Amino acid sequence: MSDDTYTPPRVWKWDKDSGGKFANINRPVAGPTHEKELPVGKHPLQLYSLATPNGVKVTVMLEELLALGHEGAEYDAHLIDITEGEQFGSGFVKANPNSKIPAMVDRSTHPPIRVFESGSILLYLAEKFGAFLPHTPEQRTETLNWLFWQMGAAPLLGGGFGHFYAYAPEKYEYPINRYTMEIKRQLDVLDRQLADHQFVAGSEYTIADMAIWPWYGALVKDKVYDAAEFIEAHTYQNVIRWTDEIAQRPAVQRGRMVNRTWGEPSSQLHERHDASDFELRTQDKLEGSGESES
Repeated sequence: MSDDTYTPPRVWKWDKDSGGKFANINRPVAGPTHEKELPVGKHPLQLYSLATPNGVKVTVMLEELLALGHEGAEYDAHLIDITEGEQFGSGFVKANPNSKIPAMVDRSTHPPIRVFESGSILLYLAEKFGAFLPHTPEQRTETLNWLFWQMGAAPLLGGGFGHFYAYAPEKYEYPINRYTMEIKRQLDVLDRQLADHQFVAGSEYTIADMAIWPWYGALVKDKVYDAAEFIEAHTYQNVIRWTDEIAQRPAVQRGRMVNRTWGEPSSQLHERHDASDFELRTQDKLEGSGESES
């Protein structure tokens, strides 16, 4: 342990230069920083997001609904660049006062309904379309158990382990050890559950899988934080089996491309407004044609 012990002041003061990689967007107050209305596309559902794990949950759900034939699940996915502070525009704050992606507006209703928090969006869509949420009390409750497990657990993975292991300006042993212990415990919880069940909540693929897979599947496959070796991800064999099975679903493969701005250009669909965009408007196609995005 370091001898440089931090003693908190009597009253905390914000130092806007001390936030590390995300110092330019982190602040201790809410509300908009600038006026900017959100774009509105042609479909009933308007999604404003980025392909972080929380964003991927929703685009996977929407693509799965469309794969089942739910035409009302057609959606426009508008890119919100959180590194540029677009989540603090007045229109986005109106859709989500917490200024976090994803946010969705259902314009098929009068008045339109805003839905924010990824778990809330998954539950809203599952109930709206009657899909990916079992109907029996026992199975429904088990699905919601795991959905809320993810919502409570992931901040310790992203804001805890991910921040101190991958993003903090300096490496500190105590927080890295603390959060590594916790995420390994979480992986063990998940691994034990998946030892006896094909999917997280049982034999049925549900919104619980869609919520957990973008975080924990990515973690064990080294898609976030480059920490798979560090946490001995290979030891969680049931999680890996489940991760690989879900990754093979065509709707999942499409969903993870939407609002993605990194990786191979062929895997990036910055905005999605039509099903044909997966074939015609991925970033490699746009760059090859010299077409600029609006």
